[in-house]
Amino acid sequence: MGKNVSDLLVNMLVEAGVKRVYAVTGDSLNPVNDAVRRDGRLQWIHVRHEEAGAYAASMDAELDGIGCCMGSSGPGHVHLVNGLYDANRAGNPVIAIASTVPTNKLGTENFQETNVTKLFDDCSKYCFMANTPEQAAHGFQSAIQSAIHQKGVGVVGLPGDIASADAAHITTSEQNYFTNSKLLPSNEELKTLAKVINENKKVMVYCGYGCKDAQDEVMQLAKKLNAPMGLSFRGKIFFDKESNPYVVGLNGLLGTKSGFKSMHEADALILLGTDFPYTDFLPEKNTIIQIDEKPERIGRRAKVNFGYHGKIKDTLEALIPLLEAKKDTSFLDDMRKIHLDIEEKYHSYVKEKGEDEKIHPEYVASVIDEIANDDAIFTVDTGMSAVWAARYLKGKKNRYLTGSFNHGSMANAMPMAIGAGLGHPDRQVIAFCGDGGISMLLGDLMTISQYKIPAKIIIFNNSSLGMVKLEMQVEGYPEWQTDMVNPDFAMIAKAMNIESWVVKNPSNVRQALAEAFAYDGPAVVNIFTDPDALAMPPEIKFEQIKGFAKTMGKMMINGKSADVIDTAKSDAKYLKELF
Repeated sequence: MGKNVSDLLVNMLVEAGVKRVYAVTGDSLNPVNDAVRRDGRLQWIHVRHEEAGAYAASMDAELDGIGCCMGSSGPGHVHLVNGLYDANRAGNPVIAIASTVPTNKLGTENFQETNVTKLFDDCSKYCFMANTPEQAAHGFQSAIQSAIHQKGVGVVGLPGDIASADAAHITTSEQNYFTNSKLLPSNEELKTLAKVINENKKVMVYCGYGCKDAQDEVMQLAKKLNAPMGLSFRGKIFFDKESNPYVVGLNGLLGTKSGFKSMHEADALILLGTDFPYTDFLPEKNTIIQIDEKPERIGRRAKVNFGYHGKIKDTLEALIPLLEAKKDTSFLDDMRKIHLDIEEKYHSYVKEKGEDEKIHPEYVASVIDEIANDDAIFTVDTGMSAVWAARYLKGKKNRYLTGSFNHGSMANAMPMAIGAGLGHPDRQVIAFCGDGGISMLLGDLMTISQYKIPAKIIIFNNSSLGMVKLEMQVEGYPEWQTDMVNPDFAMIAKAMNIESWVVKNPSNVRQALAEAFAYDGPAVVNIFTDPDALAMPPEIKFEQIKGFAKTMGKMMINGKSADVIDTAKSDAKYLKELF
């Protein structure tokens, strides 16, 4: 029997390095499912929701270079969209197969029909509908090639009748090509760049995810310039280490005073491999240099004076010999002092764990940082759990941290842990989940159970949408519709054959986490944390203070004085550091 189009797809995915496919099979996707079964080289992961599959595939891509997810006709592949938006914005090469209705039904508003190219166009680098076997072969190759080299999502719409049709011969390539060329500015541009840096006394480097493969070179740069080193959230895990004498923390909504101040008081700011989106936190009056592998990013977040196209490792290898060593350490010393003072304040918060107190989420995060493995992989939900990860998780020998840092979606941490756990079963995988996030895709805990993925799911259960609650408070709105009435997550986990722990007392946090981390298999730890824990940005505006005070006043008028008192008690420690 000859190969059909689905057989061709499976072979091309395997040759490109795909190890597993995340999908819910059915109708138009069944021919692909059968081809995967017969071939035997790909693992089919039956997720409960296609969105979880897209996040898991994105994690495969982020950690190992390529991932794949699929969705069946209409509703199935529509569910992929949110996870694919995240993958595309994160620069993760994901192949998405959107199976759909037979070709003779297209354009007739058929049952479960969608317009695949319109649907996925905004969340992909390449999107194509295959209407013949020849087009399918071309589309598979182009989607994979585009995803790999444009760093994003490649989508192929695949009607069910085409998926089961005989494969056709094509005159172009059926294989894909992985290249790793050097990429750096010209010699003249490097000379200009070196001249600008040499002429400025106080220089700060700000490192994003693009520095992942240039950690040694970035450290050499900071050392030669005696430069404070600021970090984006996605770049933090590579440099935020106790052994790093240059780090001054993050900037932005999750940042610190030292990260913000260093950036604004530098004569020259060097943005390295970062697409930091919060322009309100970036300076306008100093000299800004930006180096990025993607030139379209240069200048879109800040008033950049000098922009250069290059990989960070290649560019710094050529640049560092051209730089003059800066002997003056006063700027670095001043910023480091502020940073260490803030770190000490953060450390003081985690000591507050009396028997009768609420569990401070900072304490939970600090214990996790302390007892997790040096090569642990952390995934974090968007929201307050991300705040605690940003402030308390530190880089160790080979730790990795990721989340929905570009798209900012809820519910990402647990499905990302699925991908990380399947791809790296030898490493500890820890998910920081909010109760709001875990609730959204709760069914995929069963995927973790079914495939015995040894991920540790830590639920920061504050019975609220904590970040939204804070947003409303600082804007002067009384919090409303942010409360969560949650199920017993630990009992749900047990019903799914996942070991679980419940923690309601600070004195039990360490033991529960240690037991969960030591457990040989998937685990859920449901920790009831203080709902009034507050996260403040490094620069707070008067309007935000006024809004916060207005909210407290409205709550008092509406008979919520006890809630105001609880909030004031919890928030006092954060507000002190700002004034």
